[in-house]
Amino acid sequence: MLWFFGAASLVAAVAAWVDWRTGQIPNWLTFSVLGAAPFARLFYTLAHTGHRADAAREAGYSLLAGVVCAILPLSLFRVDALGAGDVKLFAALGTLLLPVAGLEVELWSFCAAATIAPFRLAWDGKLFETVGNAAYLVANPFLPKARRRELDRDRVSWFRMGPAILLGTLCTAYLHS
Repeated sequence: MLWFFGAASLVAAVAAWVDWRTGQIPNWLTFSVLGAAPFARLFYTLAHTGHRADAAREAGYSLLAGVVCAILPLSLFRVDALGAGDVKLFAALGTLLLPVAGLEVELWSFCAAATIAPFRLAWDGKLFETVGNAAYLVANPFLPKARRRELDRDRVSWFRMGPAILLGTLCTAYLHS
């Protein structure tokens, strides 16, 4: 399992670096991992057990893990709370690490983002505006129609998740070592 955590950490580090610099996570990175991880699982299991059925099951489990690890990020993407590159990166890490560790990466990544985001927003001078917008998002369904406020999408603050995903991956790798 150490090889897969090493590969996941490397993938997350490249994604974090590119995301930090450009604001995007490249498709060549995520799609190559999505395609290669099931085969890596297959060959790794075949080399260690020699059983083809176990190896095929492991490859299928890897594909299933990618789907499972994409469910929450995809639902966040659909409401414009997460970028498409982040969704693909979470799915790719899931195919590498399988569902339990993949979901742990998501949990620790969102914890890291929740810790980093207020400092980043304060640095940019947008903390109070963002907290106000979040309060309206929560309160709007409960307010009378006359008092509801429509949020301007141009004023929404964006946060690059790549570095937080790297921290989540490293934390998960550390906890599994």
